[in-house]
Amino acid sequence: MKKYIILILSLVFQFHLVQAGIVVHNGLSHFFQVENGKNYKGKIVLENTGKETSQIKIYLQDVSYRADGTINYNAPAKEKKRSNAGWMQLTTNLLTLKPGEKTDFLYEINVPNQLAANGSYWSVIIVEPVKDIKSNEKAGVSIASVVRYAILVVSDIYSESAKVDLRFENVKIVKEDNKRILKVAIANTGDLFCKPVAVIDVYDKKTGQKKGRFTSYSMGLLPDNSKSFSIDIEPLSPGLYNAVLMAIDENDNTFALKTDLEIGNDQTQ
Repeated sequence: MKKYIILILSLVFQFHLVQAGIVVHNGLSHFFQVENGKNYKGKIVLENTGKETSQIKIYLQDVSYRADGTINYNAPAKEKKRSNAGWMQLTTNLLTLKPGEKTDFLYEINVPNQLAANGSYWSVIIVEPVKDIKSNEKAGVSIASVVRYAILVVSDIYSESAKVDLRFENVKIVKEDNKRILKVAIANTGDLFCKPVAVIDVYDKKTGQKKGRFTSYSMGLLPDNSKSFSIDIEPLSPGLYNAVLMAIDENDNTFALKTDLEIGNDQTQ
């Protein structure tokens, strides 16, 4: 089970630095609006910016993640409700790129004639350079650093009739880089991939005076998955507050929750 979208591996015997390597030029997320029974073509633009010829393995996996930071990659499963891996066809599973060579890796999406539900389906295409194990008389065996890319491919079908729903799983205050940060775990319990932000409006508990609005960065969120959104609330003084917590997606769908907020002198809760 792999746990990082970009995974860097090294062996403790010797850290072997590789200058440059394989680069993905057209992004790590690809999106398609699709219809039943139709075919769609996509491409991944790859370049070998290193000084040696590189072999690259390319294969499909399913992916899921949780707000605690866990990311799971697994072999495609036919029974997985929202996987489109079974629709995907890769032109090859192995590429060889010479130094400075650039190529378009092509893939195809063959949408089934019938699907159980509308909304988003997804999988990831793994692009993994193959590095030889090298021996070294002084340090023993060494392994070059390997960067593995996971390109997310999302297929949205009849998204206008799909359900949009975001839920709050957990809220806590932590201290990061000497700043007070509100961590908001948000789960996508709907049918569509979306890019929400977490927003909190804060009011003095005694006077009702608004103390400010604080916002996280937006992040992509797949159905049946969750992520932790970070909101910098360092400007707030220790004390008791009333607050309205909101999750707002890119289409202004808003999901709100009233909550109490207590900030201690130690800046953590």
